[in-house]
Amino acid sequence: MKLVIFDLDGTLIDSGEDITASVNELLEDAGRNPLSIAQVRDYVGSGVTKLVERALPGSATGELDRAVSRYREIYRRRLLEHTVAYPGVAEALRALRPRCKSAVLTNKPLLESRMILEGLELDKFFFSVYGGDSFARMKPDPIGVERLLAEGEAEPTEALLVGDTEVDFETARNARIASCLVAYGPTPYRTRSLDADYRVTDLRELVALI
Repeated sequence: MKLVIFDLDGTLIDSGEDITASVNELLEDAGRNPLSIAQVRDYVGSGVTKLVERALPGSATGELDRAVSRYREIYRRRLLEHTVAYPGVAEALRALRPRCKSAVLTNKPLLESRMILEGLELDKFFFSVYGGDSFARMKPDPIGVERLLAEGEAEPTEALLVGDTEVDFETARNARIASCLVAYGPTPYRTRSLDADYRVTDLRELVALI
C-alpha cells in the first residue's frame, strides 16, 4: 500500500465522552432531556449537522443552523477534556510512517479535527487532513478519497481506508479502494455484517497488512 486513509472518531480517537457532554449541554440550553453516551455514539459518523439534527429532532432549519453553531462553540471548549487516542494508535502510525503515506478523512469539521490531532500530537504522522467541511460532499461520497489519491500519487489499488462505521466502508467501496474496519470502536455491532477486506482489533495489527 502507498496510501492509508484513516477516519478519526472511533478509529484513531475515543471522543465519545466529550461529544456527549457537548450534546447534552446543547440539549440543556434547549430545555431538553440529556442523552446517554450510547445514544450519542449512534448519532456520530455523518457530520456535525446530522449529529445535532438527530439530537434535536423537529428543529426548523433556522433553529438547526443556530444549534449547529452553538454546538461547535461548546465542543471546542471540551475537545480534549477526555478525548484520547486508542491504545496502539501512536505506535501503529509511527511504524507505518516509513512504509506508506497516511492521511485523515473525517466527517468531523476540519478545525476541530486539526485541533484534536495537534493536541494529541498525532498530526505529525499525516501528510494531509480533510474534514466534513473540506469538500462539497462528505463521506460516503468518494470526493475526499479521490483528492487524497491524487495528492498521494496513489492508484485506487494502492490505497486502504481504515474506519469504524458503515459510512467508512461505503466510502471505500464508492472510491473502489480496499477497506479495513476496526473492532475496538464504540459501535462495532454496526459493521459486523459488512464484507470489509480487513478487520483489526488493534491498530498495530495494521502494520503487518501494509
